[in-house]
Amino acid sequence: MQYRQAGAIDVLAVALWVDREDRLYAAGESDVRVFDRAGKAVRQWKVSGVASAVAASADGSVYAGEKGQMEVFDSEGKLTRTFNDEGRLGLVTAIGFAGESILVADAKDRSLHRYDSSLRLMGHIGKDNRTRGFLIPNGVLDFDVDAQGVVHATNPGKHRVERYTVDGRLLGHIGRFDGLDPEGFPGCCNPTNVALGPAGRLFVTEKAGPRAKVLDGEGKLVAVIADSIFDPASKNMDIAVDSKGRVYVADAVRRRIVVFDHE
Repeated sequence: MQYRQAGAIDVLAVALWVDREDRLYAAGESDVRVFDRAGKAVRQWKVSGVASAVAASADGSVYAGEKGQMEVFDSEGKLTRTFNDEGRLGLVTAIGFAGESILVADAKDRSLHRYDSSLRLMGHIGKDNRTRGFLIPNGVLDFDVDAQGVVHATNPGKHRVERYTVDGRLLGHIGRFDGLDPEGFPGCCNPTNVALGPAGRLFVTEKAGPRAKVLDGEGKLVAVIADSIFDPASKNMDIAVDSKGRVYVADAVRRRIVVFDHE
């Protein structure tokens, strides 16, 4: 399988999400923007802080993660709730959903918090180990959830993606250190970001140098999507995949979202 660049959306984004209608949500600085599949902006609204995560739930609610809080909006961008708990939430860098649970990646706590639909804390993922959390020297924790509710979280300090049940039980992991073979993860701490796509594939990004690639469910390399396209200083490049396998990668240094199609 090969990928080609299909375009770019000129906007600063640090967090991406694709909803069930294949609309792209991009969060960066102090706003959330929504794009259709052609890359046309269809909606935009402000958030109160610096947005570092974004996710749209099945009911159309849009969650924006910030330092110490989450803001919840309706599908039109109207604020419906602010969940402000700086004592519990450090820095929200990813949000996702598993059944009735809302999962929140907290880079400060180095774990995923699990909340119910009322945002009542139910537990944590990734803290039941000797390091008491994920090893994230890059300062960002990322994850995605598959159709069966299995959580896939990056643990870059261990050069792998880990799989968990929603109640925090480790199921296994894929990945290994390798500075030469692109099937492995190079450097001190990769992969930085992950998204799940069609056919159970894992789409990941790396830093130093920046690279996007796709692996199968066993961790075997399917394709290197791109490397030289990104700014050499780019890191923590969020990645999202739509239902057709189109890939979006946020290059915050060049202030654009790069779009890839497969051939």
